[in-house]
Amino acid sequence: MLQRLLHFLELIRFSHTVFALPFALLSSVIAWHQSDSPFAWSQLVGIVLCMVFARSAAMAFNRIVDWQFDAGNPRTAKRHIPAGLLSVTSVIAFTVACSTAFVFSTAIFLPNRWPLILSVPVLLFLLGYSFAKRFTVWCHYWLSAALMLSPIAAWIAIRSEVALTPALLSAVIFFWVGGFDILYACQDADFDREHRLYSIPSRWGIPLALRFALLSHLLTIAALFVLWHFAGLGIVFLIGITVVALLLLYEHWLVRPSDLTRVNLAFFNVNAVVSLGLFLIGVADLFWR
Repeated sequence: MLQRLLHFLELIRFSHTVFALPFALLSSVIAWHQSDSPFAWSQLVGIVLCMVFARSAAMAFNRIVDWQFDAGNPRTAKRHIPAGLLSVTSVIAFTVACSTAFVFSTAIFLPNRWPLILSVPVLLFLLGYSFAKRFTVWCHYWLSAALMLSPIAAWIAIRSEVALTPALLSAVIFFWVGGFDILYACQDADFDREHRLYSIPSRWGIPLALRFALLSHLLTIAALFVLWHFAGLGIVFLIGITVVALLLLYEHWLVRPSDLTRVNLAFFNVNAVVSLGLFLIGVADLFWR
């Protein structure tokens, strides 16, 4: 039973939750910092549960939809379904269970009905990403749009409104995730081209894809400074986003058109530091004053 649980956690890359969850929590902390929306443990539990279940459902669904492509790709052939570690039926059941748990978790925020009302449309958008590579080279930004919903959703769950601060946080996620997903997709450029799957690297080649990714991360840096200005954050956050800017530039130094061996280092290690780091400096900045 424990081994099976570990297989499911590996299937959904549970460790990659660090990419979006810190932004949802940062948005929540800023919302709780407002005088008319005090901290509530139930809201924190609801946000964590919704994030975990929604992401788990989306990742498991992606493994179902893509398992035949995964089986044919040497880089992904050892994933759990093509390797026979988990059956398609069991992953479907897991996806349904996580999807149901996500919808039920939004009831924690009642009498605020917006999370429950928006739960199914949001879930369908998250699941829809799995089909994006079949028809658009901009699939990377469907993924980033899915993740950018997290700070907006957290803010709505707490304050029942949409505001500038979570929208700017979402802009940061949109350009940041889009950029690093392009980097990650460079590994599969030849495979995607051969199998008529769409991505920026497969359509326009790796050198141009790396320029797209760099532009996306430069826009991330710009969005961070805009967020700092309009959210009224202080010197701690300003110093922190300067460090994040250097980390993003370091990420692009790691990956070269002729050398993709350090893509995974750039993808997970650097970006995990970026997301967790932004959360920590954001919280530190709020409580420094």
